[in-house]
Amino acid sequence: MSPLEEIQKMPIYQKAEQIFQLTQGMVQIVPPENEFLQQTVVKFMMENAMIIPTKIAGAEGVDLYDLRMENAVMIRKAARELYVQVGSLRFEKGIRDKDYIELLRNTIEEFRFLFIEWVEGFDKWSYIKDNWGLFNPPGVHAHDKDPDEDIPFNPDDYFETDDE
Repeated sequence: MSPLEEIQKMPIYQKAEQIFQLTQGMVQIVPPENEFLQQTVVKFMMENAMIIPTKIAGAEGVDLYDLRMENAVMIRKAARELYVQVGSLRFEKGIRDKDYIELLRNTIEEFRFLFIEWVEGFDKWSYIKDNWGLFNPPGVHAHDKDPDEDIPFNPDDYFETDDE
């Protein structure tokens, strides 16, 4: 099985795809003549719905804690924004089938529980210290000494230079 097929079998990825499909349906109930909603809410809803599965695949493609957490933050932001954007449609006139709104919001909430479990499974010991301090594993701080600083590395030992 390919790495992509393995990712596509993950419950969190499948729920992300479900959110994307529901969002595609949701935007269909926004009146096409409402240019403001079409140019703002619909556009941003689709953008956020596409980010979620893409960033899951991105996070699964790396082993480093800091990079996985960076993707997780983008997923969280997109899911939260989508939740609010969908909820805002409850107050718009001309939106039919408002049950669809709750269906999508409930699916995002189900996704949140899968997300929590997924992030808890990240390997906290597979990291490169984040000097910005945002994506370090617990107990590692931006001002800590970088453990890699003690590893002697001379690029001339590994790479040919034009000087030779």
